[in-house]
Amino acid sequence: MSTLTRADLAEALNRKLGLSRSESLTMVESILDLMSVALEKGKNVKISGFGTFLLRDKAQRIGRNPKTGVEVPITPRRVMTFRASQMLKERIAKG
Repeated sequence: MSTLTRADLAEALNRKLGLSRSESLTMVESILDLMSVALEKGKNVKISGFGTFLLRDKAQRIGRNPKTGVEVPITPRRVMTFRASQMLKERIAKG
C-alpha cells in the first residue's frame, strides 16, 4: 500500500493540465494552505464529490488509564473528522 504525496498531486496536475512542475507544486501548496487556514478558523471544508472535513469540539470528560485503571481528566479539545461523499464511497466499493 502506498501513500499519495504532494509531489504525486503536482505530477498529476503537470500531466493533465500541462502546467510546469513548479506551477503544479505551487497550486497544490495553495490549495492545502487554503484548506488549513479555513480549518484553523473553525470552518468545515467540503470538496464536492470527494468529502467533508468536519471540526467537532469535544467536552472535558473522565478517561481511564487502561494499564492502572486510574481515572484521568481528558481536556476539552477540537478534533477533525472526514466524511466521504456518497460518490467517493461508491467508487471505493467498486475497487
